[in-house]
Formats: sequence, C-alpha cells, structure tokens
Amino acid sequence: MTVKVLIPTPLQKFTDNKAAIECTGSNIDELIDSLENDCPGIKARICDETGKPRRFLNLYVNSEDIRFLQNTDTPLTDGDEVSIVPAVAGG
Repeated sequence: MTVKVLIPTPLQKFTDNKAAIECTGSNIDELIDSLENDCPGIKARICDETGKPRRFLNLYVNSEDIRFLQNTDTPLTDGDEVSIVPAVAGG
C-alpha cells in the first residue's frame, strides 16, 4: 500500500529536498519505519527516544490529527496522505 508523505522544509534535507515522497505502511508506526528506511536519519527528527512522535510535530492522515484518531496505531490505506507539520507557537 502506497501512502504519500508531505515533508516539511526543515526535514527535506533527508529526502533529497523532496517535499513529498511515497512510502508504505499499514499504520503510522510502520510508515515511520519505512520513511527511515528510505531516508536514513529522519526518524530521529520525527520521534523521541521512546519511538513516539515528538511533541513539537503534528502528524495528520488525510487532514485528521492522529492524536484524535489512534495515534501511531492509526491505520493507513492505499492512497492516504500523511502530513508532518511542525507545531507553531507564539503569543
């Protein structure tokens, strides 16, 4: 199953400056592992030491925040789009 992953600019150095790449995985965990396999070093920027997505990154599946779905167990289907979005804060 192929999933399109939208990569934010700060992480594009791991994807040969590509803003979108295609990976495989039946859920977010598998997708992150597939992404690491294709783009070595990117997982350490996306996940903390426990393997969970970092707090300052938001992951969306088809515009739905995975925190309101099943987190990294969120299932993926062929043609889904996953966005990695750095959190924005300010005041």
